[in-house]
Amino acid sequence: MAIHSQPQPISYTSFGWSHSISTPPTNHLIKFLTELNFHVHPVILAVKSSKLGSKVAPVGLQRHPKKDLSRFLRTDAAIQAIEQKANSDKYNRLWPKAVLEALDDAMRENRWESALKIFELLRKQHWYEPRSRTYTKLLMMLGKCRQPEEAGFLFETMQTEGLQPTIDVYTALVSAYGESGQLDKAFLLVNEMKSVSDCKPDVYTYSILINICTKLRHFDLIGRILDEMSYLGVECSTVTFNTIIKGYGKAKMFREMENTLTEMIESGNSLPDLFTFNSVIGAYGNSGRLEKMEKWYDEFQLMGIDPDIKTFNILIKSYGKEGMYEKINSVMKFMNKRFYSPTIVTYNIIIETFGKAGNIEKMDEYFKIMKHQGMKPNAITYCSLVSAYSKAGLIMKVDSILRHVENSDVVLDTTFFNCIIHAYGQAGDIEKMTELFVKMSERECKPDNITFATMIQAYIAQGMTEAAQELENKILGANTTSGTKMIEA
Repeated sequence: MAIHSQPQPISYTSFGWSHSISTPPTNHLIKFLTELNFHVHPVILAVKSSKLGSKVAPVGLQRHPKKDLSRFLRTDAAIQAIEQKANSDKYNRLWPKAVLEALDDAMRENRWESALKIFELLRKQHWYEPRSRTYTKLLMMLGKCRQPEEAGFLFETMQTEGLQPTIDVYTALVSAYGESGQLDKAFLLVNEMKSVSDCKPDVYTYSILINICTKLRHFDLIGRILDEMSYLGVECSTVTFNTIIKGYGKAKMFREMENTLTEMIESGNSLPDLFTFNSVIGAYGNSGRLEKMEKWYDEFQLMGIDPDIKTFNILIKSYGKEGMYEKINSVMKFMNKRFYSPTIVTYNIIIETFGKAGNIEKMDEYFKIMKHQGMKPNAITYCSLVSAYSKAGLIMKVDSILRHVENSDVVLDTTFFNCIIHAYGQAGDIEKMTELFVKMSERECKPDNITFATMIQAYIAQGMTEAAQELENKILGANTTSGTKMIEA
């Protein structure tokens, strides 16, 4: 990497980019629902109409894995118990283990509001000592939760406690700003680090910054970051190169991706690894450039890098997208020959592939093989099956899947509920669709744009325009008040 004269500090000028959202079924609903931000303030709605009975029959879907449920309940209870004490000044001699474990649990669950309340309680304890590591973990959590303002306040709190920010603290704050799209603050913070003793930005800091730029598709800034690294004597690591390669690959900037790979190989210090392998073949496979994918599959093995199960999953998914089903069989046979065991992800990919192709027989065959090998289906498996059966008009098969789910301990999510709500909506079974929607709220699966759009479209298809309008009105009304309130029809 060439060394240039001293570069100007990296600055971030006004760039614009759009935020993508999940696409609902109709253009009218896209415009309607994207204004509501349901991913921020979900609303649980119980909608009744003149065509629906006043009573909603239970449909099961209430099971949780016992271990996961008991762990969740213990964790939730511990967090709430500590959080309730946070608003009182009298609790300053609590047992350290209880407070610290509750804080760790809240951070692990990304419950940032609870975590900050517990942290305030922690600071009131007579045994409390400020630690940079605690601040770093909190800042990282706030970055994941996209709470840059809270991260900034926390950084100021740290300084008022007399702690000097470490390089890890600075880097976590850079990430928090960047993940929220505030690149200007992220770059300014990196420039500030250069003037702070023992906090010069390192390869990890710059790798974080590059990763943010690739996510926000500001590839024009990557060269400037690399120039600055070169000037400061910060060498790219394997992680840095992999971050750039993955970013270019996702953006289908294949020339830049291969140039970076060549530079990585020529560096001699940061050689390609399995992550590089999977990023490159995944980029080509996802774009349908299968010859390039196969070429690099061979090239990486010549470099001494062996594939793993993720590599084969990439191959299977890529061949499936192009309808090359014989190649899928070949990959599965090769895996069996080389003692690579398919995972739940492998079977989910194959089931989804044949389901989308309308090959119900082949899909069912692999579903049976999967169960025969002792693998438990998950929400993704069932979602693929429901989608395929619904598309084929096999609503009785959807009923069967629903019974399977009721008698299993599978953990369901919003995507699964959206899938099965759509299936019954398409079939015109509005009552069943609404029953499932109620169960969705009971399972604490938050409805999103797709949920509401699917239900509105189903009402309209059945001529239930009043119910559709009522649901739209309730969504609009709830969005202007509380996003967590139960609204009765």
